[in-house]
Amino acid sequence: MIPVRGYQGQKVAVLGLGRSGLATARALSAGGAEVLLWDDSAESRQKAEAEGFGMTDLSRHGAFDGVACLVTSPGIPHLYPQPHKIIARALELGVPVDNDIGLFFQSWGSSDWDHFDQMPKVICVTGSNGKSTTTALIHHIVESAGRPCQMAGNIGTGVLSIEPPQEGEILVLELSSYQTDLARALTPDVAVFTNLSPDHLDRHNGMGGYFAAKRRLFAEGGPDRAVIGVDETEGRFLAGQMSQGPQDDRVIRISSGEKLELFGWSVFARKGFLAEYRRGRQMASVDLRDIAGLPGAHNHQNACAAWAAARAIGLPPRLIEQALKSFRGLPHRSQLIASREGVRFINDSKATNVDSAAKALQAFPKIRWIAGGMGKDGGIADLVPHLGTVAKAYLIGHSARDFALQLGDVPHEISETMEQAVARAAAEAQPGEVVLLAPAAASFDQYPNFEKRGEDFARLVAALPGIALA
Repeated sequence: MIPVRGYQGQKVAVLGLGRSGLATARALSAGGAEVLLWDDSAESRQKAEAEGFGMTDLSRHGAFDGVACLVTSPGIPHLYPQPHKIIARALELGVPVDNDIGLFFQSWGSSDWDHFDQMPKVICVTGSNGKSTTTALIHHIVESAGRPCQMAGNIGTGVLSIEPPQEGEILVLELSSYQTDLARALTPDVAVFTNLSPDHLDRHNGMGGYFAAKRRLFAEGGPDRAVIGVDETEGRFLAGQMSQGPQDDRVIRISSGEKLELFGWSVFARKGFLAEYRRGRQMASVDLRDIAGLPGAHNHQNACAAWAAARAIGLPPRLIEQALKSFRGLPHRSQLIASREGVRFINDSKATNVDSAAKALQAFPKIRWIAGGMGKDGGIADLVPHLGTVAKAYLIGHSARDFALQLGDVPHEISETMEQAVARAAAEAQPGEVVLLAPAAASFDQYPNFEKRGEDFARLVAALPGIALA
């Protein structure tokens, strides 16, 4: 645990008692604060009370008397489409509003560091797609180098629940736009921006607000190194703002597809090869094409981001290359489940929107595509340009028939259930093809979350006769 510093003997209110909220309450208490807890859910309040915490209804009159700060969970709206009524009241009263990320950066350093020869560092990863894979890949690389490393944030452990850092330790944090938007302190040593595509627009009042939330990690934090994907206009704009010119190597530009030779420091992937350039000279080159844990151009961009972050903390190319080759990928993200007679089975259940599904469809040459669920606005119309690799689609769930109407001439069938889709796709797949679960839809019509959907796919694949698990 990281005890929260700066509030000893003061009242701090905590709104939202999920994983991060309870971790925040524990860390505040450990730092000597008096915590006032509330959640609109009776079930969540009961879980907190089972740990010995008392409840304070923060909506009642006078609840904020003497309160030094309100700490809110990331899932609770603090600005758009409108702030939660308790947050709105805190703002009316001038009570500072923060989140666990802000408290973490406020409390990360300690007097123990006075005895360290090598200071701990924080690498933060944000962006629209690839955050989790990039975060996990950086963690894998650092651990492979023999350096102490922890991973937390939007992936795995809450930031205030991690162990106090050892000498020379690297902490890798995945940060969502909800987290970067509100944190009052953001001071990473290395900040990574993967890419930007429309997401969470209601919470940010459009693309401008969404980008502004991501940009705070760089503009507010002033990292020593900024790793920035420049395949979109926003990334190019951010890189320009963070650098004093094209040769400023405090910014490491990354790309999947564009050659970046003119900058002070860049890492890019083209035609399956990763290249690192510094001041016009190639420093390293890696063939990514046969790395099973990083299939497709979107994962090659993730590899570029992780490579750049690892180089920014001084790790050598040879070691990073070895770590890339041993990376097995994250569950439900282009995850190789099994193979049979030349057919591979890939679980990308995390592809819950059109953009992520498009990246998955571009990663393999010939696909038996399992898609469907609770479709989002517009369905899969924007996927039509990316369907050239699809031999046949097997549609499941609530939106199966709506998706079928948008497929044009692509062969397809309505499978309804995952069980039928897996059985039919496996029976019809030919050697060299991939059976790909990339739903382009939410899971809530048939599964509680995308993880359960992916696990069901993996279970059904594992039960096929003659299957060889990865």
